[in-house]
Amino acid sequence: MYRVKKVINNNFISSIDQNGNQVIIRGLGIGFQKKPGEWIKPDKVEAIYRIDDKVTSNKLQELISQVPKEYIDTSTEIIDNIKSKLDKKLNDNIYITLTDHLSFAIERKKRKQEYSNVLLWDIQRFYQQEYELGKESLSIIKKNHGVELSNDEAGFIALHIVNAELDTNMSGMIKITTFMQEVIDIVKNYYNIVLNEDSLDFGRFITHLKYFSQRLFSNKSTKDTDFQLQRMIRENYSKDYGCAEKIKEYIKEKYNLNLTGEEMMFLTIHLKRISTN
Repeated sequence: MYRVKKVINNNFISSIDQNGNQVIIRGLGIGFQKKPGEWIKPDKVEAIYRIDDKVTSNKLQELISQVPKEYIDTSTEIIDNIKSKLDKKLNDNIYITLTDHLSFAIERKKRKQEYSNVLLWDIQRFYQQEYELGKESLSIIKKNHGVELSNDEAGFIALHIVNAELDTNMSGMIKITTFMQEVIDIVKNYYNIVLNEDSLDFGRFITHLKYFSQRLFSNKSTKDTDFQLQRMIRENYSKDYGCAEKIKEYIKEKYNLNLTGEEMMFLTIHLKRISTN
């Protein structure tokens, strides 16, 4: 049973579950003529949104009151699909950002207006799994609304997924993606090679860059601990450490940020792997 706390609209209610937790429940006509304190039977509930953060919960309630139910249903179906296939925790904020984005994207398409995604090529390379989930999301949108969105939108959806993985915002995600491409350009120029972007080591390097850049721009760089190991890596992989130094100089010059010895060590190890693949 769910006790009504606040009726958002006819189809959504902010309520308290049997454990005393605040949740948002969805069901066709579930809020019609309901008042705070009344009870809702579980068989009337189509979906439950359990959001721990109060600010996020309030924003979702505000969005629900403004966006048509069918768009919220589609967004929920897409997020459920993403969660079932992605072995990563997603920030609850995706319920707000993705729903808001999809509602505008579908309405724009109906008006024959579409935006190009200048980062699409980078997204396809750096976030392959998220991009594939973005394409699956387009199929769900077509099924539910008869609207066929372009791969540019699959790229935008992928960015929303990565945002939720890294707990950042869209502007931060664009900054991270641009940074990753700039680092790869430095690597290519330093070694004067064509990188095997289909290799396992390159995939690992991209994953490292993604979380490395997130730490860097949120001022959460790793602390130096094993100085002996750092010295050994620097001496044994001097060429690759030189590439890491180039990246360090670029970061200092463009972003006025410093890398710790430990970050340099891990960067060097990844550079060694991709340069010899």
